[in-house]
Amino acid sequence: MDPTIRDQHEAAEAEWLTAWLAGPKRTRWTSLPPQVGDAAPDVELPDASGQGRRLSQWWRVGPVHLIFLRHFGCSCLSERWNLLCSELVAITEAGAATVAVAQGEPERTAEVAARRGYPFPILCDPDRRAYEVFGLLEGTPSQVLHDFPWRPDDRESVEKGFAPRRGTERAVVDDPWQLPGEFIIAPGGRIALAHRYQYCEDFPPQTVLLSAIAAARV
Repeated sequence: MDPTIRDQHEAAEAEWLTAWLAGPKRTRWTSLPPQVGDAAPDVELPDASGQGRRLSQWWRVGPVHLIFLRHFGCSCLSERWNLLCSELVAITEAGAATVAVAQGEPERTAEVAARRGYPFPILCDPDRRAYEVFGLLEGTPSQVLHDFPWRPDDRESVEKGFAPRRGTERAVVDDPWQLPGEFIIAPGGRIALAHRYQYCEDFPPQTVLLSAIAAARV
């Protein structure tokens, strides 16, 4: 593994452990998040090559399907990618460009995207600034883990449940509590759909995405 990517991965694993032991902190909005009809925040983030990109460069062209990802080791992200593989053609044919936001740094994100074959541009948000301005909260243990008996500072469960995943595709990294979201942004930057996941597998139906894209084009 490239030394830079290795160091980033080790730091991301350490970040995950600290956040996991402490528990979620940002589970409530302190102000109303952007809603349907509002202007989407035009954040600038580096892409997987390190080049700064603004979201508006895509919505100047047409509708945007903007998807905020779970951390790279999450099984829910794997499930969402499996579904997207069969949905991306329809989304593209409907006239929308899919753009993703991930929690990794450019180097680590580029390595994961190439290995998994993600065909869309990915913007990198290791500080989760864009996640926050789009109103995406951290989930509670019941939203993220369901039947896992989480307790604060429970290192024993970490060693039993997650240590075996180190060095694998499912290695846990970044923020374990960050919930994903998917948005349809109309040309010009207005939000046509704001789907903030209420739990990890709260994937929006393809029909909802396509209907929002159609509405965004009107």
